[in-house]
Amino acid sequence: MSDKTMPNRTMDGNEAVASVAYRLSEVIAIYPITPASVMGEYADDWATLKKPNLWGDVPGVIEMQSEGGAAGAVHGALQAGALVTTFTASQGLLLMLPNMFKIAGELTPICLHVAARAVATHALSIFGDHSDVMAARGTGFALLASGSVQEAQDLAAIGHLATLEGRVPVLHFFDGFRTSHEMAKIAVLEDDDLRALVSTEAIDAVRQRRLTPDKPVLRGTSQNPDAFFQAREAANSFYDQFPDVLDGVMARFAERTGRRYRPFDYIGHPEAERVLILMGSGAECAHETLDWLLTKGEKVGLLKVRLFRPFSTRHFLAALPASVRHIAVLDRTKEPGSQGEPLLLEVGGALVEAVTKGERLLLPRVIGGRFGLASREFTPGMVAAVFDELKREAPKTRFTVGLTDDVTHLSLDYDADLDIESPDTRRALFFGLGADGTVSSNKASIKILGEETDLFAQGHFVYDSKKAGSTTVSHLRFGPKPIRSSYQIRQAEFVAVHAPQFLDRYDILEQAAPGATVLLNVPWSADEVWDHLNRDVQQTLLDRQVNLYVIDANRVAEDAGLDRRINTVMQVCFFALANVLPRDEAIARIKQSIADTWSKRGPEVVRRNVAAVDATLEHLYKVALPGAATANRRRPPIVPSHAPDFVQRVTRPLLEGHGDQLPVSAFPVDGTWPTATSQSFM
Repeated sequence: MSDKTMPNRTMDGNEAVASVAYRLSEVIAIYPITPASVMGEYADDWATLKKPNLWGDVPGVIEMQSEGGAAGAVHGALQAGALVTTFTASQGLLLMLPNMFKIAGELTPICLHVAARAVATHALSIFGDHSDVMAARGTGFALLASGSVQEAQDLAAIGHLATLEGRVPVLHFFDGFRTSHEMAKIAVLEDDDLRALVSTEAIDAVRQRRLTPDKPVLRGTSQNPDAFFQAREAANSFYDQFPDVLDGVMARFAERTGRRYRPFDYIGHPEAERVLILMGSGAECAHETLDWLLTKGEKVGLLKVRLFRPFSTRHFLAALPASVRHIAVLDRTKEPGSQGEPLLLEVGGALVEAVTKGERLLLPRVIGGRFGLASREFTPGMVAAVFDELKREAPKTRFTVGLTDDVTHLSLDYDADLDIESPDTRRALFFGLGADGTVSSNKASIKILGEETDLFAQGHFVYDSKKAGSTTVSHLRFGPKPIRSSYQIRQAEFVAVHAPQFLDRYDILEQAAPGATVLLNVPWSADEVWDHLNRDVQQTLLDRQVNLYVIDANRVAEDAGLDRRINTVMQVCFFALANVLPRDEAIARIKQSIADTWSKRGPEVVRRNVAAVDATLEHLYKVALPGAATANRRRPPIVPSHAPDFVQRVTRPLLEGHGDQLPVSAFPVDGTWPTATSQSFM
């Protein structure tokens, strides 16, 4: 294992992947699609700035007019012997499938990166699950899964290296928004690391196979029944060998970096009887929960799937403890009418094959479930519920977790309040409006915490699909230990409300922990603010005995010449109140961050932001809480009492932010919703 110290940087999953893909590519064909657009944008920006790849050349970045066009450009560049990549998700990936079948059939090396996202079915969702990549599993691409920002960077590199050596094209995927937009401190791969790992011989072989008039060959023929079948079978050995090729690359990667990955990574009790199998960011939450269950004396384990296709039964069995008797497989996708979802079927088939061959004497009991569709939360309580289900004499063989299914009764009950996070981890929540700068300032704060301190830091940002002007919630964690909590914060020690209208719209303080610090951006003074709060907010503040602070950030920003961009002001308040860094040091680092971020916009923009920093603390006030709630006004209902039944039962909880509490029976079975319901609000 290398003792090389790798530099730490704080970035999101998209940047981590794009940085590797850019440096290992000569041609990058892009077409933007959420949440993968950012990867293409990074590549385009770097090419504009003439940033070189690993070989000193600037990659050609071409934006096409559709995902199908991007796939065609990729295919053509590959045939010319170039090192190529692209980025996509959801329907965009589906539009690339015809070319992907051709690329794989021609055994052409490429690593394609997908911020995995739900495919539109009864409705469109821009959020993450594995339905898009599972739709591509028949193309012949290897499917390589990452579960965190660190893994996304590392496996992006491993995917590029392995496809060059094994000739099987690779689709590297990670969960859209949950990993693609999450910010975390990672050990970054430098150019020297990639140079030490990439095989020049494999690159030379790619060049030798290119289509060129100097050495003409025929590729892309039409074949009849007498030839096609045999030709398809001729590639079998490449797929048989690919798991070993990948494992070899992973071993070399470990020697260089100290981080060892395998096609299947097992964590847990060496004699575990109950094992959970899954892939993607959900494995991070499962890992955290597993560590907690092990301290309780549970004989449990977790198998993280890195290489889903080609599925290697040999590597799978080598990783799975011989002691296992009960297995639960979780898929982040739904395939209606199937015997089971894709990962479950692969696991079941591998185990049956092992028993048939006599490699295992007993077939473990295997159950399968669905979780996390369209970025639905996956929490420790849900993981614990799956392990508990495996204890039952007659568990549900097919189940869902994370919702209430009162129609087909597949769902598992779980403890929604289970909190296993380390007490050393600090948690902060920020409620803002899309495009008000809240997310940007929190990304800057995470960079300061991650790169200027010894703390581990994580930032996850929840966006409404309506984007600008809608609600954003920033979830920040930081502490002395690695953070695997790939789910939203339920109880925060710091809560900032950047838009006062939220106080009358949502129960926004329900996530404030007892004794939390609460910061309100309001246009009222410390003496006036209590009388402007509704009774529900007042009672929550009193019940939780919070430390309440207020600031008129809009006024501070306007006085500094920033119009109503309050992000710098609120960032200063956070560091002043959170006690993460000494106040003077924190302010100095904020000013440096401002210079780094805004200097390209000119010195006047920097000056205005610095002026806002200097003026903030003199406008930040603590509010003394009275002994009782005094307001007569309650939080107004979000829909009127005379609204139609559907609006009361379904629309109202959705508008209140409690849609995840609605049962399956509340929803139209085919996605058809009633119209003209807003007339009842008039």
